[in-house]
Amino acid sequence: MLNIHALSGSSRNMKTCPDESQDQIPCFLAMKAKTTGMTERATKCHSLPERWHELSSALQAGLSGGVQSVFELKEKILRSAIIVCFSIIISLMVLNPNYAFAKKIRVITTSTDLKSIAEFIGGDRVKVENITKGYQNPHIVDPKPSYMLKLNKADLFVKVGLDLELWAQLLEEGARNPRIRFGSPGYVDASIGVKLLEIPQTRIDRSLGDIHVFGNPHYWLDPLNGKIIAHNILEGLKRISPENTNYFEENKRLFDKELDTHLVKWLEKMKPYYGTNVIAYHKTWPNLAKRFGINIVDYVEPKPGISPSPAHIANLIKRMRIEDIKLIIKEPYYESKVPNFISSKTGARVLTLPTSVEGVSGIKDYFGLFDFIINELINAFKESPSP
Repeated sequence: MLNIHALSGSSRNMKTCPDESQDQIPCFLAMKAKTTGMTERATKCHSLPERWHELSSALQAGLSGGVQSVFELKEKILRSAIIVCFSIIISLMVLNPNYAFAKKIRVITTSTDLKSIAEFIGGDRVKVENITKGYQNPHIVDPKPSYMLKLNKADLFVKVGLDLELWAQLLEEGARNPRIRFGSPGYVDASIGVKLLEIPQTRIDRSLGDIHVFGNPHYWLDPLNGKIIAHNILEGLKRISPENTNYFEENKRLFDKELDTHLVKWLEKMKPYYGTNVIAYHKTWPNLAKRFGINIVDYVEPKPGISPSPAHIANLIKRMRIEDIKLIIKEPYYESKVPNFISSKTGARVLTLPTSVEGVSGIKDYFGLFDFIINELINAFKESPSP
């Protein structure tokens, strides 16, 4: 016959777990705490013995009632068992913060490209939001109060850097968040370590146009620089969440591996067109061009940010005819009137390419951006009409 009093008595002593003859549930929790280095917290789970005592009391009352329905007894036992199981789950979550429902790291990036890479490295430990849209001109952004509010709650702020986002300084000041200020653990300049192109070698003044004093800031358009961006984001995440270091580092390893696989395919596809001459609208594309062997011979803008004069347009048309240049590459946020006019005089094709993730529908991540760009370039090289 079941000894109810023995069962009830043992439940009162479960908290200390002096030997293996007692109930195994509290002992299991103590062992779980030991393996996570948190035994002291395990002893705080006082609710479990009381739940087991309730279960034994319900069983005792049911057996002594005699005339009570068997179904009522089962219901009481089941209800108490559910409470015990729920208490166990909650206790495990308390003992191990990474068990479930851990607070996600809030990451704000200035661009969709940085967002894509941050999501890959951070995985399910992060929640990432971007400020600029993929189809926007990243040089020109209205610093809205809603952006400041996002930054106020951020744990990590990731920037392209190199004076591309001069507007970001206003957001940082308005956010009043010391965690993400320059020099703080939550501040990441993704350009650190990048081998920069077009660093000015002469005296800089307004006559040179909207020149970038540190070099060309569109470095993310060389996919190999994606590894450097990922490394900088990794280091930022490790600073603010060191307990997840191994997780982040494994994601970085997987990112590099996937990027290498894609890069081999992209280079192979572009190999037949190595050295092809093109015209570009703005100095957005040098990093892409260098990686894939495209030769940008001239620009629609005579200088960055300066509208072309009639004389410049005429010289450009003349050069394109002489050198048989069949392609003009432009960004989605620049006007099309001048490129289309040049096209009408030379027979060259105007190709609008996205500069960032989500720049057009269907580009969902950093790898997808280059899949799209490479395919569009190859189709343009194949289909460019004769003058």
